[in-house]
This record gives sequence, C-alpha cells and structure tokens, in this order.
Amino acid sequence: MLPPANMATSVGMLIRLGTSFVLKPASRRCPWMTVLLSPRRCAHSLRSSLYEHAREGYSHKPDLDMRIVCEEMEKVIANVESRKGDLQGTDVRDIVSVWHQLQEVRREISDLELQKKEISAQVRALADQHDKKVLPTLPEYEKARGKGREIRLSLSQLYPRESELEQQHYLRALRLPNTTHPSVPIGDESQARVIELVGEKPEFDFKVKGHLEIGEQLDLIRQRRLAHVSGHRSYYLRGVGARLQLALQNFALDILLRRGFVPMVVPDMLKGAVFEGCGMQPHAHQSQVYSIDPTRFTDLNLAGTGEVGVAGYFMDHAVNHKDLPVRTVCCSTCYRAETDTGRETWGLYRVHHFNKVEMFGVTADETGEESSQMLEEFLSLQKEIFSALELHYRVLDMPTQELGPPAYRKFDIEAWMPGRGSYGEISSASNCTDYQSRRLSVLYEREGGSLHYAHTVNATACAIPRTIIAILETHQTQDGTVRVPRALQPYVGSEGKPDWSIICPASPAQTGQRQGSHIALPDPSQPNARRLEEPNPMLAVHATD
Repeated sequence: MLPPANMATSVGMLIRLGTSFVLKPASRRCPWMTVLLSPRRCAHSLRSSLYEHAREGYSHKPDLDMRIVCEEMEKVIANVESRKGDLQGTDVRDIVSVWHQLQEVRREISDLELQKKEISAQVRALADQHDKKVLPTLPEYEKARGKGREIRLSLSQLYPRESELEQQHYLRALRLPNTTHPSVPIGDESQARVIELVGEKPEFDFKVKGHLEIGEQLDLIRQRRLAHVSGHRSYYLRGVGARLQLALQNFALDILLRRGFVPMVVPDMLKGAVFEGCGMQPHAHQSQVYSIDPTRFTDLNLAGTGEVGVAGYFMDHAVNHKDLPVRTVCCSTCYRAETDTGRETWGLYRVHHFNKVEMFGVTADETGEESSQMLEEFLSLQKEIFSALELHYRVLDMPTQELGPPAYRKFDIEAWMPGRGSYGEISSASNCTDYQSRRLSVLYEREGGSLHYAHTVNATACAIPRTIIAILETHQTQDGTVRVPRALQPYVGSEGKPDWSIICPASPAQTGQRQGSHIALPDPSQPNARRLEEPNPMLAVHATD
C-alpha cells in the first residue's frame, strides 16, 4: 500500500548522515492536518498516545491497511483470536463497522465541499456580472446563497462526526496485531517449535551452583540488602562482573560493526507515541513501561529496549531506496517494571534495569522477502555471538500467543542454564514487516520520488544480565572459579585478580537476622563485624588478601 499522496508534499530536503544512509525528514507540523477535537478518552476508557500525537500535528496520522481488514475480515478475526491480546472477534467487526461509517461521512464531506466550491464560483460570477444593488434581487443569487447556507450547516455537523468516528477508529484499530507468517505455530508458549539445537549441554562431576551464588562468592554481583537502596529486582555488578558486562557489549558491537552496522546512541526517555508505534502500550494496565511523573514531564517514558529509540529515529522520515537495507546497532540501558513480581524474584534473570545490545534494520518492500531475509541474517549473527561464547542453546519458532502485536514472525534463543536446570531466553528476533512503519511513517523513496512503507526488523545481539547468567553457570569449575570463553578473554583481560576492596554491612538492619520481633546483632568477635558505637561510616571496608 502506498502512503497518502499529501505525505509526499510534507517531506523536506535531503539530509545525509555521514556516508551511511539518507533520510528525508517530514515537517515538524503537518499543515494539512486539522485539529477538531481536544484529547479525550472514549467510552472504553482507552487512550492512544500515537493518535493524540498525530492529532496535535506533531506527526502523520497512522495509515493502517484497512483494505485487508475489510476484505479479509474472517482471516483477521482468526488471527486476532490466535494472539494473546485484549481484542476479540467482535471487536474486529466493530472496527470494520466504524471504518465504513467514517468513510461514508468522509464521502459526504467531500461531496459537500465540492458543491460548496461550485456555489462559491457561481456567486462570484454573478457578483462580477451585476451591480451590488441588483444582486439581492436576482433569484439565482438568493438560491445559491441559500444552498450555500445549507451546505455549511451540514458540514458543521459532519466534521465533528468525522472526528468522533476517526477517534473511535484509531483507538480500536491501533490495537490490531500484525498478520502472522503461515509457518508460525498456533497457541501458547508450550507450542514453540525447536528448529535447532546448537552446542553440547555441559556436564559436571560436582554439584552445580546458580549464578547468584557464584557471583556472590566471587564478589561479582550484589543483590542482597538493596531494598532500602534501589528496591527489589535491582543489582550491582562490580570488579570483574562490571568488566564482564563491558566485555560482552564491546564483543557484540565489534562483531556487528565489522558487518557494516551503523552504531547509534539513543535516548532512554521517549514519548508514548513512539512506544505505541512500536506495538507497546505505555498506558495499559500493568504495563511494563516506566512513566516519568506526568505532573513535571509530559508524556515521557523509560525505554525497555533500544528498539524504541532507533524506531523513533526513523519516525516520519524516508530513506533513499539505494541506501537500503539499513542495519543499525545500539547499546542502551533498558528499564522494565516487571509487574508480575511472583516470577524470578532473585538473580539477574528478571530485573528492573539492564544493558542490551540491539540490532535494528530497515528494508524495502519490493519483493516481500527483504525483511524475512534480514530476520534470517540477524538470527545468524545471534548464533555466531552465542556460539563464540561457547554456550549450549536452542532456537525456537515462537507461537502466535508469544509474538506480541508487532511481530509477523519471531525467533527466540534460549541458552541452557545449569544452575537453573532449564533453558532461559537470552535473545529474540522479530520481523515486524510494515506494522511499525505504518504507525510511525517510516518510508523509503524510490528513484522516481514515490514513497512506500518500509519494513522493520529487530533482534537482541546481547542482553547482558542473562548472558552473564549463562556464562557463569555454564563455565563454572569445581574450585569455584569461572572459565572465561576464549572469545571474551581479550576484552576481559588475563591479568591476575585486581586488588579491589570488598565491603561488608555495618548496620544491624543490614546484617542482623530477625528473630521474632528482635534483630540479632552481629558478633563483635567476628572479623567482618563492627561495633555499633564505633564512628559513623555506613559500610566497613576491608582490603582483599
């Protein structure tokens, strides 16, 4: 589907970003867009930041492919019901009904506007041919003026109706998921299809430990006694633990930069419209998105993935066709609320903040296969990274209920984590086809100047905490140390253990064990204990051996 013809008129001059690719920015304000209603919630108490953003004129209105929804409604209903979302089949019928009403109102408006122009031309012609004093006595003049008043009255009723129907349309239709690849399994997570097993599952002749026990014994991870500092699901990496994070980031970046990826640094805080354009719901109940205090900062949210920041970079822009495909990579801090607090409450597997190296691609849609080919390419790069880290993992073709709204197809990679005794997800790769580009107006321009919606693909190159879990648990040794994979050794360094200090708790609230209504104080005879009457430092610091 082509973008609206008037979109081309709002595209500005070409801007070259280095020698990587070319973007054409759309105008900041869209002069062709008329604001008719102030933002309000519909009867279902829904909200669309993306629609509000467009209605205020900051970006183009989403151009959803309603032709497919209307012509293949039964297929769309089956697709919606196979996904895990809040839409039902009846919602799809309502969406189609509202869309037909909206189109009928727009046709009436278009016809009346055409008649209004014709009558205006008649009145001007009569005014040019006759004296002003004679005009009111002419029957045709009075008839034209009367018809004009009727048209203006009708338009004054139709325009608010159009705005009301348009709002109803977007508040529902924007919740529609992407179409689904025919090979995707139907059902929930249990229906995921294993398409490849890579590497050998490690075997141990000693009792394996979990990553948190290993990290605490090696002084790499601190997660205990942080409730009063940063709340639950937070953590510190220190010493070699911090270096391991930097090593993984740089290792993944080096691989991707050698393949021609364009590095980017992206904002951590973005508008809700960008999240929604990517298929996320920052205002939904139990959303995973952290929102900044709206009384101080209007509509700012912390990104849970670098994908949102990169997608925002391309929002309302056109890429030159000759520069496609575009491959970008960013390393960012990700923030997730993890409102389902009953799952993985300890360790690094499910935390509120973590660093991640993210791949993001923009392709053309000439053959319909470009984005599928990029998805395979990104998956191959993920496998290269995790194989170099000497991990055992499996590749899954994820079922419909695990795709989320934007994905046409998604592959997950799960690494074997011996301490957990199970596989754990360490990355995913999604082909979003034109789902995001139609909502965010991500376009490409052919040589003749015509604009078309691009396809977008995203994939995790390295989610740091979960990769650290897999490394610590897979490469642990009987003496309590961890073998560093050969590919990471140049990044971590091979020198001996640095003489970093370690800290031990000094306050009874941090060290004592609660017994009934009392706290058992630390034994002063123990070497790591401090007397409470000693000077005030909060933490006792001891040098390592």
